Amino acid sequence: MLPDIRPLDVRITNWMSRHSVTLLRVSLGIVFFWFGALKFFPDLSPAEELATRTISTLTFGLIQPNLSLPVLAGWEVLIGLGLISGRYMRATILLLGLQMLGTITPLFLFPAETFTRFPYAPTLEGQYIIKNVVLVSAALVIGATVRGGALVARPDAAQEALQKQAEEEKTLG
Repeated sequence: MLPDIRPLDVRITNWMSRHSVTLLRVSLGIVFFWFGALKFFPDLSPAEELATRTISTLTFGLIQPNLSLPVLAGWEVLIGLGLISGRYMRATILLLGLQMLGTITPLFLFPAETFTRFPYAPTLEGQYIIKNVVLVSAALVIGATVRGGALVARPDAAQEALQKQAEEEKTLG
């Protein structure tokens, strides 16, 4: 007979529910901080040229690379610091969402550079952009916790929490 691993499973699941959102937030912050910091140093970021050309195109040439790249770098570093510190999360997630909207535009502005065969075979640059769906999804999970939401390890506890939330929402009107 196999040993009962349910107690171990419960402990692991409880640990994950307590720590996974924090780990997700910090790791996402590290990615933004790192990629943003690279943009402060010429020719270190593989996204540098595409990013500056995208910003120039979106602003009809008003914002040139000598301005757009340090602004974008600072923006991404700020998002990273917000996520790592866990402070000002609403503003941080708003900045992240706006940045991601800009990040996706090369798929439409420069399809010849982002796809080898539009719309199903992305280039390396296209893959770099498309993977941002995961970053946005991570931000949504983190955003769901800024008002005190959390992952719940036990389904029965989750049901109780949903009932309590429904009662609170009914009370608030």
